[in-house]
Amino acid sequence: MATIKVKQVKSRIKCPKVQKLTLDALGLKKMNRVVEHEATPQILGMINKVKHLVVVEE
Repeated sequence: MATIKVKQVKSRIKCPKVQKLTLDALGLKKMNRVVEHEATPQILGMINKVKHLVVVEE
């Protein structure tokens, strides 16, 4: 599997609780944090839910 880098670029303030929990599950707890994940369907689905808050690099 390919690895992807996910960076949180927008604040989670005033986001629904589900989106906050999704960011936590991805390992993004603060702004400008970068985490690496494998490009599995589960991870891509979580990224799709918060795509307005993150930037993805391959």
